[in-house]
Amino acid sequence: MTSLLILNGPNLNLLGTRQPEVYGKTTLAEIEAMCAAKAKDCGCSVTCLQSNCEGELVNAIQATRGTHDGIILNAGAYTHTSVALLDAIASIDVPVIELHLSNIHAREEFRHKSYIAPVAVGQICGFGPDGYSLAMDAMLSHLGHAT
Repeated sequence: MTSLLILNGPNLNLLGTRQPEVYGKTTLAEIEAMCAAKAKDCGCSVTCLQSNCEGELVNAIQATRGTHDGIILNAGAYTHTSVALLDAIASIDVPVIELHLSNIHAREEFRHKSYIAPVAVGQICGFGPDGYSLAMDAMLSHLGHAT
């Protein structure tokens, strides 16, 4: 069975209350439930993990080898700062899709640079919580998993 890791970075645990005008009112728990339901419908498995700590995200990425077939990564602010996440992704043979709730290219200039993009299969941004479903579809397609 195809297995996906949905990995969320800093401050995403505050979804629903943190800047709802930017990130919406959907909570992380609601997004995780949507991902679990989609995985069930698609005949795959999904594990969701969130951490505010860069090292924990690196550890989770490294642990995917032999465990998960793909990673959907919303690295939050670490997208724009973390060479460690770039190196971790480059060190594994597991495809990664970069995901953002907001359109990072329509926001502040510092958000336009992604350290994840060069090592990701692709990037999905600006679709709010629906981006997770889009990313799952894209990853499953990339992996050749029939949905």
